[in-house]
Amino acid sequence: MAVSVKICGITTPEHANLAAFYGARWTGFVFFEKSPRNLTLLEANRMRRHLPSGSERVGLFVNADHDFIEDAVDALDLDWVQLHGDEYPHEAQLLKNRLGVSIIKAIGVETEADIDKADMFLPHVDAILFDAKPPKGATRPGGNAVSFPWNILAGKQLPYPWLLAGGLTPENVPIAVRESGAHALDVSSGVEDAPGRKSGEKIEAFLRAAKAVR
Repeated sequence: MAVSVKICGITTPEHANLAAFYGARWTGFVFFEKSPRNLTLLEANRMRRHLPSGSERVGLFVNADHDFIEDAVDALDLDWVQLHGDEYPHEAQLLKNRLGVSIIKAIGVETEADIDKADMFLPHVDAILFDAKPPKGATRPGGNAVSFPWNILAGKQLPYPWLLAGGLTPENVPIAVRESGAHALDVSSGVEDAPGRKSGEKIEAFLRAAKAVR
């Protein structure tokens, strides 16, 4: 089965179009002020008409006001909302019903027991994102270039679609997929030259690496 990829934290139409060209299923946009990849609603509005139509658009939010999420969905015509904070299952359902979007819920993982936390979000979400828990003192819940032991996911017959995130790079795609059994990957800092500054070459390399996995 082919490995699907989400390139997250995109801040320019150039990189969104590049990601779509090389086969990214999702392009991700961050609406969280503490992130170096943060987009304002004004920036999102300006970017919208320059974005590719060939990939699904995901907005990432952290404990955000629901009205703000709705404004961001409208600004970028988002297909998905990714909840990356301490949101409750009923919040995911409310947003799904209100906005007519698909929902990804991010779960911070350190040990195998953390995987079970995803269960409470079913059937309220459409996919789960397993990301490494942030390092102590971190100001954001993801995009910290750290990973968790991927093999704790190996062999699990999880009854929902899921993505693997945390510390992924073009170089470690094959081992991440082999150890975890993931069919979908989410990368942000691993395709950057500096925090918030995407690299077209690394985006291409990551997508080529994912396409080459068998």
